[in-house]
Amino acid sequence: MMQGQTWGVVAIVFAAIVWGTTGTAATFAPDVSAAAIGAAAMGVGGIAQALMAARGIARSRSTLWNQRGLLMVGALSVAIYPLAFYGAMRLAGVTVGTVIAIGSAPLLSALIEYLLDRSNLTLRWSVGAFVGLIGMVLICVAEHLSHGDGGGGAFVPVGVLLGLLGGLTYALYSWSARKMMLLGTRPSVAMGATFGLGGLLLMPVLILTGGAFLASWTNAAVGVYMAVVPMFLGYLAYGFGLARVQASMATVITLLEPVVAAVLAVLIVGERLPPLGWMGVALVVGCLVIIAMPRPLGARFRARSECEQR
Repeated sequence: MMQGQTWGVVAIVFAAIVWGTTGTAATFAPDVSAAAIGAAAMGVGGIAQALMAARGIARSRSTLWNQRGLLMVGALSVAIYPLAFYGAMRLAGVTVGTVIAIGSAPLLSALIEYLLDRSNLTLRWSVGAFVGLIGMVLICVAEHLSHGDGGGGAFVPVGVLLGLLGGLTYALYSWSARKMMLLGTRPSVAMGATFGLGGLLLMPVLILTGGAFLASWTNAAVGVYMAVVPMFLGYLAYGFGLARVQASMATVITLLEPVVAAVLAVLIVGERLPPLGWMGVALVVGCLVIIAMPRPLGARFRARSECEQR
């Protein structure tokens, strides 16, 4: 049992690391648009996931038809997410784009559950949201100050908005897939159908914008890497890990993603974030820790006792 959990942790660490490499990898194909990068990564990788789950999807087609509303919400979100995510990194930088998108997703997930599932917003969520918002503001201010009069920071606010859109769509497809699972759909089927349909929706974008991948071997290698490693292998590893460790532990481990993205952006891409910006990054990561860390054992015991009394 313990060995299985260890391999589960290793798998999720692998997923978080390869997800954190996407922004830096995209910089090696500067001639390829953010739309093409996103369509290749999520489109090809999503269809590959659907093919892996094809047998289960075929057996569950009547269930999926009954859940078509949730499936369409998830698929549209999968299609929008990479376009917003990679657009954010192109306009605001790898560090800022990744941190905003990843940092806002848990906050927006709780907000979606509050609006659609009538779940209560906890004090922990409120504190985490406050810390995260301060961090995002500091990042934007730091980027603006670092560009000075050069004008390079003019696109940062647009990049931040795209990052927030990426966080929202990430939260939406996670919510819809989870709802499908709660309604009886197997996890591999829910994820395969959601990502596969989203990948199909991205194919026209790839056809229209993906010509630059054929311009050089480097561009082609970036496209193949994005689709195969972070998207396909990363999500397979994450699913493997989720079956062996608690969801709360998995969420905390994936905090490595923005850290890896920021470190690679500095070491390889040459991005420079002022100290104020790094304070913002720390606050956003701190916000994720506040939200994702499991409650103390005593608090969980008290909550369980209250439920039993009711």
